[in-house]
Amino acid sequence: MLVRDAMSTLVLTIGPTHTLRQAARLMAARRVGAAVVFDPDDTGIGILTERDILTSLGRGQDPDRETAGGHTTTDVVFAGPVWTLEDAAQAMTHGGFRHLIVLDGGEPVGIVSVRDIIRCWAPSRRPAPVA
Repeated sequence: MLVRDAMSTLVLTIGPTHTLRQAARLMAARRVGAAVVFDPDDTGIGILTERDILTSLGRGQDPDRETAGGHTTTDVVFAGPVWTLEDAAQAMTHGGFRHLIVLDGGEPVGIVSVRDIIRCWAPSRRPAPVA
């Protein structure tokens, strides 16, 4: 199975000046665990995850003052839509992260998460037989 078969095409894109509270609200509203942070003037494409927000809060930082740009991972490993799920899982395991931004032609077209991969690899739940 390929990344394009498992990825979420719902990509939340925010700017580096969004506060962490704004980012958290948008992520919660869309029910996603990561946002693509796009800064055309500086780092290009990065990622902000729920773990990044949690780490900031755990340090006692103010989510209304801290910005996405200050907590964005910019040395991102990107996946291609034709990567296998094994390739994506290996990259995640090697890098110690749970999300990959999927690029096609240099543009973000999706995000694949560990949960997406597990969903594809785990057998479907079937109702219990009726006795």
